[in-house]
This record gives sequence, structure tokens and C-alpha cells, in this order.
Amino acid sequence: MSTPTSTAAGTGQFSQRRGIRLGYQMPNFSHAASPRALFGSVIAQARAAEAAGFDAAFVMDHFYQLPGIGAATEPMLEAYTALGALATATERIQLSTLVTGNTYRNPAMLAKTVTTLDVISGGRAVLGIGAGWFELEHDAYGYEFGTFTQRFERLEEALQIIQPMLRGEHPSFEGEWYRTREALNEPRVRDDLPIMLGGGGERKTFALAARFADHLNIICNASDIPRKLDALHQRCAEIGRDPKTLETSFLVFGFIDADGDRARGLQRDLIERTEVEPQLDRHFVGDPDDVAEQIQRRVLDHGIDGVIVNMVGNGHEPGALESAGKALGPLVHRG
Repeated sequence: MSTPTSTAAGTGQFSQRRGIRLGYQMPNFSHAASPRALFGSVIAQARAAEAAGFDAAFVMDHFYQLPGIGAATEPMLEAYTALGALATATERIQLSTLVTGNTYRNPAMLAKTVTTLDVISGGRAVLGIGAGWFELEHDAYGYEFGTFTQRFERLEEALQIIQPMLRGEHPSFEGEWYRTREALNEPRVRDDLPIMLGGGGERKTFALAARFADHLNIICNASDIPRKLDALHQRCAEIGRDPKTLETSFLVFGFIDADGDRARGLQRDLIERTEVEPQLDRHFVGDPDDVAEQIQRRVLDHGIDGVIVNMVGNGHEPGALESAGKALGPLVHRG
């Protein structure tokens, strides 16, 4: 592979904006009575999360539903179109994907897309990004999937273009996968739009997060968190970065209901309708206080800064996010 060259700065300056200690992910669009009614529910969830004190609302960047959540044929919205609409329907909450598949978009165009979302939202966009992994979508939509190594090569090149474009630079880049020539990115409302990487790879993902990211959303079993944080600290040490400048979060599958028995029923329902082995070590089940205790003990006590909660069973129900935010907010919003 050719050696990339770029006019971009090395690791750049990392964002000092308010972080994401409590996020809400919307992974399920199967609860609406019809496609016409669907987006009203999405708006209602984003507004409910905002009112409940969540820092950010996330949608997935997928075209088909994921095997661990439902059938591939279930509804799935295009991420950035949905986020642009949510920007006009909310006021304070940050907006992002969890996370953008790098393989689906040209990196310069992605920088332009997320910057436009930032303009529309008045400075509330976060770029969530990862290497991409869902082969079915690539095959169906005609995107090159490539090998594991190639996808991370592409992500590394993409970040060398995207980061300087978000910071107001005009990168010229010549790599194996991508090239730009003094790429402009205007208008922008700020030069510190945060970059969030998502994944659990201790060598490749964590090394890229140490170099380029403001935030790392760690995808793993809860029991693996101590090892993951040790690896992340090693990657930061290798480039001389203080790990305290890299915010971390953990993706939680939350089955939360005032009735703990119903919460356990929601978990059973998900397990029964999916075709893959459930990742039970990522499940947090019970009433809001029970789940708060589990998150504190299994996640936050190990040194993770915050959580992003996916309430696939009932996040769309009135009052669900209010009770979750009331229980979880005090764990992460301190001082």
C-alpha cells in the first residue's frame, strides 16, 4: 500500500465541549403503527431524552435491522436524514450516530455531512464513526466490504481527512483508499466538533481513538471492561496522550421498567425473537434503581466515564426515558 501524505496536523486538538455521560440510542423502529407514524415516535423519544437529562441521542447507521435486535426486514431509517430532522425538533441534546460505518461514505463527504448537521443543530453534532462490520448490508447495497485489515486501513485514512476538515483545515491527502486536494468544509459553527470512535478492538480501534478521538464508546462484555481500559491506557501511553483527555462510555442494553418482572419479560421477548446467541453480559435488567445499581457496580466502578443506554424493549413508551434518566443521571452527572 502506498504511504499516505497529508497536510493535516498530527493528532490535532481535542474538543473541550461538554461530554456524553448519559446517552440514549434508538435501535428499533418497529413499534410504530405505520411508516407515516414512525418519525413522530422518533421525535417524541429524542424530546423525552432531552427532557430527562440525557446528553445525547443516537441512531444507528445501518440499512437493515441487526441480528441481535430483530429480523433484517424490520424498519431502519437512514441515519443522517433522521438526525437532520431531529436537529430541528430538539434544542439542547447532542445528536450522533452510534456509529457511522466508514465504508458507507466518502470521508470528505462525511465531514461535510456531520458539519452540516452541526450547523442545523446549532453546534450539537458529534461524529460517531467505526470501521464497519455488517457484511450483509455491504453486499446488498453494493459497498466493498474487504478484509478486516482493509476496513481499518480505510478508517485510519478517513480520519486523517475528516479530523482536519472538522477543525477548519484544508487537507490534501493521497492514500491507498482515499484522496483529497485542499478539501474545504464551510460553513462551520465551531472548530471542535467531537469525534467518537466506537468498538472494542484493543489494538486497532483503541490506537485510532488515542490518536484521533475525543470519546471512545467501548463495545464489549461488561466483565471485560477492566482489561479494555488497561489496553486503552497502553495505547494512549504509546503516543504520549493523557487518557483522562479521552472520554469513555459503555453501550448498555437496558431492560428497565418500574415493574421489574415486566423488565425481565422484555428481555425474554428480545431473546426469543432474535436468531443469535444473546450477549447477556451486556444486559442490565430490572426496575430503574436495580439497573442503576448494576451500572454503577459493573461499569462505572471500573473507571468508565458514562453509559449509552439502548432501551430496545420500551424506550418508545411514555415515561420510560423519564424514569431511566432520573435513576441514571445522578450516577454520571456529578459536580
